[in-house]
Amino acid sequence: MKNNKVVLAYSGGLDTSYCIPFLSREKELEVHAVTINTGGFGSDELRDMESRAMQLGAKSFMAIDGLQSYYDKCIRFLIYGNVLRYQTYPLSVSAERVIQAVEIARYAQRVGARYLAHGSTGAGNDQIRFDLIWAIMAPDLEILTPIRDQQLSRQAEVAYLQGLGFDWKWEKAKYSINKGLWGTSVGGAETLTSHQSLPETAYPSQLQKEGSEECTLVFESGELVGVNDRMFDQALDAIRHLQELAAPFAIGRDTHVGDTIIGIKGRVGFEAAAPLVIIKAHHLLEKHILSKWQMYWKQQLSEWYGMMLHEGQYLDPVMRNIEQFLADTQSNVSGKVFVRFYPYRFELQGIASPFDQMRSEMGTYGEMNKGWTGEDAKGFTKIISQATKIYYSLNKLDL
Repeated sequence: MKNNKVVLAYSGGLDTSYCIPFLSREKELEVHAVTINTGGFGSDELRDMESRAMQLGAKSFMAIDGLQSYYDKCIRFLIYGNVLRYQTYPLSVSAERVIQAVEIARYAQRVGARYLAHGSTGAGNDQIRFDLIWAIMAPDLEILTPIRDQQLSRQAEVAYLQGLGFDWKWEKAKYSINKGLWGTSVGGAETLTSHQSLPETAYPSQLQKEGSEECTLVFESGELVGVNDRMFDQALDAIRHLQELAAPFAIGRDTHVGDTIIGIKGRVGFEAAAPLVIIKAHHLLEKHILSKWQMYWKQQLSEWYGMMLHEGQYLDPVMRNIEQFLADTQSNVSGKVFVRFYPYRFELQGIASPFDQMRSEMGTYGEMNKGWTGEDAKGFTKIISQATKIYYSLNKLDL
């Protein structure tokens, strides 16, 4: 028998819903709809997705829990590197898509599929992420992209589905929401402009708490293992618990403007309470513990790591090299970080760690030292200034 299996990256939205009957009816393929849950779907949502997929004509539906893989292969390195794209965005969606693409390729190989398919349009980053990772991981499988290839409008997709009797509610929501463990993106009319901000009502997490609240984060070797008095065996559980504490303060909102893979500027709102608190707290702890040059090179490599991850280059071998470097820097990044939550913001109060270099007996900044004399400082200054003195003596430049 001819192999006509196609594994579809299925999200339950209009685009991937269109793909199921199109691929099964028009292309006569056996569609296996697969969802990789990276923290965005609850059990009720997954049941509804399965029901709809089967009604639309899928041969099977599979929901794969990708959370542990997501953390192990991606999130922990984003924490180690304090990765914020353009110092703003915690790579919420881009990191998810990479892991989803990897897990779907593996599933397709397990079931012996001949095709892979996604519902991305031709105007965004996701098409490149899926295509690039699948081309590397599953080069023998053909990639099908009905929405992109046909340049379909939303109205055309709805009309096609209605013509098949699927007259479901396809009204486009005022705001597009993509929720996951590492943050929630929010897109709408305002994000298509350069000057308007999202209204309060656009964000899924509304302000529920007033006043302030103290919170203590506990890190061991760079990983979050405790929140306040609770210790966790899994960092995933610590992240989710912190999210429950911080989200009611509506912390972690911002608007990101960035460069897409396809060369155009893009703007998106997001909320990421736990990710931003973790990254900023981890960064503060590192500033007390790591050396100047460790901090410098971490910043350089982390910037590259975030950029390549965002652009779908996760499988490039240099990413594994950078991950090894980032992991190696974390051996002593252990201790507590004290944070205070307020409505819409948080403050880092300080840290406590046995590896805190401010606890050194060598001296206290701005007050006294025990490691050198005044004459030593004069000699040090004379030597360190020598090269620049020679330059100016030869070039006779005005200062």
